[in-house]
Amino acid sequence: MGAIWVPLALTLKVALWATAINLLLGVAVAFGLSRWRSPAREVVDSILTLPLVLPPTVLGYYLLVLLGRRGVFGAWLDRLGIELVFTWQGAVIASTLVAFPLVQKAARAAFEAVDPQLESAARVLGLREAAVFFRVSLPLAARGITAGALLAFARALGEFGATLMIAGNLPGRTQTLSVAIYAAVQAGDDGTAGVMVAVTSVTCVIALLLAGWLAPDHLRRSRP
Repeated sequence: MGAIWVPLALTLKVALWATAINLLLGVAVAFGLSRWRSPAREVVDSILTLPLVLPPTVLGYYLLVLLGRRGVFGAWLDRLGIELVFTWQGAVIASTLVAFPLVQKAARAAFEAVDPQLESAARVLGLREAAVFFRVSLPLAARGITAGALLAFARALGEFGATLMIAGNLPGRTQTLSVAIYAAVQAGDDGTAGVMVAVTSVTCVIALLLAGWLAPDHLRRSRP
């Protein structure tokens, strides 16, 4: 059973960390894009959405170029004694990257669906911009953001290509469920692979059902 529960625990840890990071980064970026009025906005949005369409191995290669010991940032991190390649933290970065657009797109749509008159009324009542965000904009967009976070969590659970490139396949250290399934199939252990596939599938279905339950009201309130 350890062949199943150890990668499951690691996968949940990686997915939770990736979702938490994406909530912070995705909400901040989404709010900025939703309020930014510039022709360059959609170009920036397209670049941020690239992880949804690029092959995961391409994203993994970019991460190696950036974070490897000879990479753009990796050499600097290495001098500080920080190693991200072949670590679970590297898996978190990979999962964060591939799942980021799901949070960012959902959060942006949610913020754009907030009635600007409500925000203006809050300002008239004397609230500062930070207070308007936390007391008006964020609560009204919360359902859409939560739906995006659940989708990102499900995506992080199933991440394979970029994770294998940057974190490798080290049992007990970096072997997530998707990588463990690949290793089990390669070893001919179909029984273990089947159980892990079932666990992953059920977890993702639950996350998608919750996201679908949260999304409809938000989508009905959205505007072009």
